[in-house]
Amino acid sequence: MQNLFIINLTYTADLDTVLKNRPDHVVFLQRHYDAGNFLASGPKVPREGGIILAQADSKDKVIDMANQDPFITRGLATFEITEFVPNMTAGNFLKA
Repeated sequence: MQNLFIINLTYTADLDTVLKNRPDHVVFLQRHYDAGNFLASGPKVPREGGIILAQADSKDKVIDMANQDPFITRGLATFEITEFVPNMTAGNFLKA
């Protein structure tokens, strides 16, 4: 089983600017969902950023993925990555 990673995005731009760039961010997300890299994503509450749950075999690969996000390349957000080893999961959560 690959390690899991939490990509914690924090907006550095106002929400209106972020939302105008959201369509390109969604294309980025979908590309990584299709490749099997991303498992879940969504906005934080309150809406000051977002969370992406990713799987990969190295943190460096996740950093490379996060650096491709239009929110990052356009200076609209920063990110932190937390790596963890899933010892337990619910049902068939990671069985693809």
